[in-house]
Order: sequence, then C-alpha cells, then structure tokens
Amino acid sequence: MELPDRLVSRFRRLRGTEVTDDAGDADVDLERRRVLRAAAVGGLGLGGAKAVDNVLVGYGPLVGENLHTQSLASVASEGLFAGERTVDVDGHQLSMVKGIITVSADEERRERFRVAKTTPAEAADLDTELGLSSGPLERVVRDLRELQSGVAPFAFGDLAETFERARAAEPRPLTTALLRGGSHGVAASLVGEFTGADPTEPEAVIRGLVGAFREKTDYDVPRYLAGAVQFNLAMDTVALREPFADDVDWASLTDGEPTGLFCNEYAKRSVEALHAADSRVQTPPVAGALVYDTRHRHVYTMAASVVREDGELVVPATFLDYMHSTLYGDGRLTGLLGEGLEAYDRRHRATEVGWRH
Repeated sequence: MELPDRLVSRFRRLRGTEVTDDAGDADVDLERRRVLRAAAVGGLGLGGAKAVDNVLVGYGPLVGENLHTQSLASVASEGLFAGERTVDVDGHQLSMVKGIITVSADEERRERFRVAKTTPAEAADLDTELGLSSGPLERVVRDLRELQSGVAPFAFGDLAETFERARAAEPRPLTTALLRGGSHGVAASLVGEFTGADPTEPEAVIRGLVGAFREKTDYDVPRYLAGAVQFNLAMDTVALREPFADDVDWASLTDGEPTGLFCNEYAKRSVEALHAADSRVQTPPVAGALVYDTRHRHVYTMAASVVREDGELVVPATFLDYMHSTLYGDGRLTGLLGEGLEAYDRRHRATEVGWRH
C-alpha cells in the first residue's frame, strides 16, 4: 500500500531522520531519538494492537455496545443545554443558563424567566411587551419545554436520511441555535473556500469536508505512535509526542502546508464548519456536537437539527467520522471500505455527547 508523500515525511520524523539538534536542546533531542529508536518495534506493535482494539473490540455483541444497541437518545440528551447559550434576534440577545432565559438589549437586561415555569402563551405576551416582532420567545419556549422534559425526541439515521427528513419538516432555527454550545468564530467565507461548499448548505459542507481534509491534512499516525511509546513504554518519562504536533487551527489548515490531525481535532474543526453560518440561513439549520467514546479514546461528530413534523418536535441526527474518511483516503481503501464518513453504525459507540465544547 502506497502512502502519500506527506505522510511518509511524517514517519521519517518519527524515526528521527528529520530532527535536528538546536543549541540548548541537543541532549533532550538525543534522548528522544534513543527512546524512539529503541522502542520502534514495540511502539509499532503496541500502536497496531491499540488500533485493532479500537476497530474491532468493545462494540458488541460479546463485549460492549454500539450506536445501534445503546440507549442513544438518553446519552445525547445529557448536557443538552449545559453552560450558557446565546442567540441574537430582533435587536436583542437571548441568553440561556440552567433553564433560565435572559433577554437583553444594549447590554441592559429587559426580562428574565425560567423556561419550565413559562407557558408558550406567556412567552408570546413577553414577545409583544418587548417588541420582538418575530415572536422568538413563544417558539423557543414551546420547543425547550419539550426538549427539557425528559429524553429529547431524537431520530437517528444515516447522513442522507437525516437531512432529507430535516429538509421536509418545519425548521426551528432559533432552538437549533441554542443547541450550539460552542465552536463559533470561523468565518463562513473561509469554510466555503476550504470545502468548496456553500456554508448555508450544511449537508454540502459535511461532504465537502471529506475531500478537503484528505487533500490538506492527514491523520497524524506518527504522533499517535509516539504517544503510544511515550505513555505505554517510556512511562511518560520522555516527551515524545509533542514534537510531532502541528498547529491545527483554521489558519494552519488553509496555509497550503499539510497538517496532521487527531480524531478530536477533526471533530472540532467539523463542528466549527457547521456553525460558521447562522442557523437561520441554513437549510436545514444544524447544530454540531462532539461524541466521546472513552472505551476506545475516540472522538467524532454529531450533526442535528430541531424541526417539527406535523406539529410534533423531532431532532433528526446523524454521526460523522472524519478520522476514518481521511485514513481511508490516505490508505487508498475507499474502494474496499467506502468513504468512511458515515458513523451511525455498529463500529461506533458513544459515552458522552458534548454539546458544550
């Protein structure tokens, strides 16, 4: 199997052939290379064993569980509105913390109320009183009372199914915006340039990220192996992984140089891309979350949209794995294994869904 040149270069760094001794760092670098070379066989074996464990073990049926067998809606509902959530509407800012919404204008608080103790009719009266012409409080309160009453009405499916369902329903963009617990700040224009997709079309962004990540990044296998040696063989006595870490922010992804990412970094960048456009201009509106699998030390992405179907609140959601899609591309495995993007399967599990990140 032929590896991309950029990945071969990173493996050379792992062997120490591209490390130089700067003044003052020679002893540290020499010791680092000694440990790496002495542990090379063991490290590759350990890394391979951990990779097999991550791919094959702990998803059931004998041991563990997976996204199809676990109580997934309960996992996704935990921490659904943890931390502070804010959205701007009609010249006001709506801020929600621990089920309490504060309405502010010009940095002055105008109203504060608890969602669970406020009916949609009372919220509609507040809309009128505050001059919120689009009626945001009534709609948000109606949705939040249902979402916070127990296990949220998630409807899980593959990528195409999820977006087809969301597009066919009545969008609830403000409520979807309140699910966005973080990962803001990247410009929509930058996401559009990176993915070749319109940021207001989240499904296109999701698919565009596959090719963009393959072209401009690689899964950081050398950093992974260095970490396996550092923490499992060298017992964290020598800092081996740090020298292999790249800058992984958006500036680094778009500077023309190849960038090595870990699974959590792929997930974080993908959520940022989904949040680059205001939910009210997206079709459908989307909120992203980080999915943590502590058993396999893996992080991937969840994309969800709050909608109403015939008046009933539903949250269509799907799962995405850009580490897999990038590895499959780097390893020329797409013909055998597919694109690798879809993660709503029996080879993924969720310990926690991080809406606040």
